[in-house]
Amino acid sequence: MTDSPPIDSAQAVAPPRSRVSGIRRPAMAVASVVLILLVWELVKVIVPTNGVSLGSVRVLPRTDDGALPHVWAVIGVLGDPEVNVAGARSVGAAILSSGTFTFGLAVTGFVLGAIVGLLLAIAMQRFVWVERAILPYVVISQTVPLIALAPLVAGWGGKIAVAGYAWQPWMSITVIASYLAFFPVAVGMLRGLRSPKPAALELMHCYAAGWWSTLVRVRFPASIPHLIPSLRLAAAASVVGAVVAEISTGTTGGIGRQIIVFSQQATGNSSRLYAAVLGAAILGIIVTGLVGLLEYALGRYAGRLPSRRRTQ
Repeated sequence: MTDSPPIDSAQAVAPPRSRVSGIRRPAMAVASVVLILLVWELVKVIVPTNGVSLGSVRVLPRTDDGALPHVWAVIGVLGDPEVNVAGARSVGAAILSSGTFTFGLAVTGFVLGAIVGLLLAIAMQRFVWVERAILPYVVISQTVPLIALAPLVAGWGGKIAVAGYAWQPWMSITVIASYLAFFPVAVGMLRGLRSPKPAALELMHCYAAGWWSTLVRVRFPASIPHLIPSLRLAAAASVVGAVVAEISTGTTGGIGRQIIVFSQQATGNSSRLYAAVLGAAILGIIVTGLVGLLEYALGRYAGRLPSRRRTQ
């Protein structure tokens, strides 16, 4: 009877790598938030109240409460009433309600933009002439100022109807959000569809597989590492597009409009304005975090390679 090899005690007590990475990500996220808050308060302590200027140029901003309130002041204002009326909702409830409204528009724009980006990437990969004709305009489209585009989309939408239904203001916001979301998906997916190794493509050719089979079994799985970062960028861009569109078009109900309202009230204390801005930032984190759920599902699909099927 042979002796079994000795087991390293460090390996015996070490948790699985997947579990460690699963704990590390939230811990790093919390640590980054804490670091930002510490830097915020450090700036309040170090930088003078009136800021720092070189001649007539201000190089560091003012740090008084009207320009940069304390972190606890921003958190404390969430419990204050939105208006000085009995029974009025709190500032936190107003931000939560407006954030929920913008969340629905941003997610809708993200889904629509992702679908358009995927279809464009597939078409450009399939036909070279489509790439040569469309890709330059896809790049140029992102140079158009969003503030100038939003009123145009709202004006165009007011003159059309979809399936007999009049165009609603929220539809314009969704279109603008998808306008920002489709670009990273189209570019990232196109690169991913062209990333398979020549050996995998030659293997599919030997199997007499058509274009669709090669796309589903080889190109799609190989494009997942490129698609996931693109979807994260698209998710963040959809939130930015929705907020900017709400501000530019004057649409009520969203967090973009709430930022405008609180900025008009920030005469001596900008805590409410910062609370709304932080609410928009948290909204972006939530929408981007939803891509993590999609990453888990697509990560399992990414392992479907012809070579693995052949060896099983």
